[in-house]
Amino acid sequence: MNPSQALIDRSIPFLDEVKNRTAGGELEGWLNTNYGPGTELYDDLARMITEGVDDGWAANVELDGPRYRRSRIASPSEELHYFSVTAVYMNSISRYRGQYHQHPYGELNLVVPLDPGAELAGPRGWCGAGWTAPGPGSHHYPEVRGGALIALFYLPAGRISYDITPATV
Repeated sequence: MNPSQALIDRSIPFLDEVKNRTAGGELEGWLNTNYGPGTELYDDLARMITEGVDDGWAANVELDGPRYRRSRIASPSEELHYFSVTAVYMNSISRYRGQYHQHPYGELNLVVPLDPGAELAGPRGWCGAGWTAPGPGSHHYPEVRGGALIALFYLPAGRISYDITPATV
């Protein structure tokens, strides 16, 4: 079986379970309680996406050289309950920012550290292994620190916007 299809097939029951839930703090807590590191779902998805990055079929499009890469694995479809599936690889010891973007309908984001101590900035602070779930309308720079990680994210309706201007502080 095609390894990307295996990851998609493994995602379908999960997406069936969350398809009518709204991204945000409550869902993020639920995801980490029910599907955090050490659960069968988290461990399977983490293994599959790590193999995908290692094998070159996931997060293989460079955005800022080899330390910041992304690729869409699946577009929204009825089978995926109209979620898209995308992988991002980021690697930096010091704090590093990727492309500013907005989540019109939110995002469910599985964080897989490849290096001990690697973390992704989420809406509730820095996150190592586990989930983040930025809510609808949220916008931010993806940020990493402490090493390499993969973010496997599910976007309702595949919606993500890169044509938003960062707020000035």
